[in-house]
Amino acid sequence: MLFTSELLEEMNVLVKFTLSTDMAGLKVRSDADPILVAATERLYDKKLVTAKDGGYLTSIGRDAVEHAKEALRILRSEP
Repeated sequence: MLFTSELLEEMNVLVKFTLSTDMAGLKVRSDADPILVAATERLYDKKLVTAKDGGYLTSIGRDAVEHAKEALRILRSEP
């Protein structure tokens, strides 16, 4: 399975969340880039966030952010 542009867009939204606290959410305004709005709505449909405009991470959403950030760290590291 390859990364699609939609999956990459969703990953880009996920890595915007902070993991240092459960009290920090994300708000994607309706006038934001339509790609960002659509990606956030897909994350809501997948039950990774609590609201169509972002909100807070669900438990599975938090897991997804942890893995996405770890993948970025690994891929960005110099050999």
